[in-house]
Amino acid sequence: MSIHSSFKPPKDSSQLAGASAFLTGYLDSLSLVERLHRLLLDVIKDEFERLAILDINAVQALLLFNIADNEVTAGELKTRGYYQGSNVSYNLKKLVENGYMHHSRCEIDRRSVRVSLTPRGHEVRTVVAELFSRHAEGLVAKGVIEADDLDRINGVLRRMERYWTDQIRYIY
Repeated sequence: MSIHSSFKPPKDSSQLAGASAFLTGYLDSLSLVERLHRLLLDVIKDEFERLAILDINAVQALLLFNIADNEVTAGELKTRGYYQGSNVSYNLKKLVENGYMHHSRCEIDRRSVRVSLTPRGHEVRTVVAELFSRHAEGLVAKGVIEADDLDRINGVLRRMERYWTDQIRYIY
């Protein structure tokens, strides 16, 4: 069964208008999610520049934040949702070179490398955690967003994530 065979065009102009409005909203949401991710990286970058921590980029700092106290393989970084980008090998290499991460061969599978944060990596993680904490407090204090709003947003985003994941699995 092809993907196109399940598509049913709208029957009348009101359905067509509704589908068009939904598509416009969907595309707007996609654009917003992308912009928010880029802004998040800019916010992290600005914090590190303010603190004169210049040997790490925002993607690497976010990776350290997500790994936290875990010891993981490079492959697990994506499956656990700790790393969303490309060039994972490059970023891990840089983090090890700059003293933010330990790496060691896995005892069971010598081809696999396990990584964990060094004390310096934990310091960076703390900087990011404090930044996020300040932002959470500021969002609430300024009335930008409430807990119920976050619950609804997160619920919708999780449903979209499941839908996209199912689409990837469907293709293969």
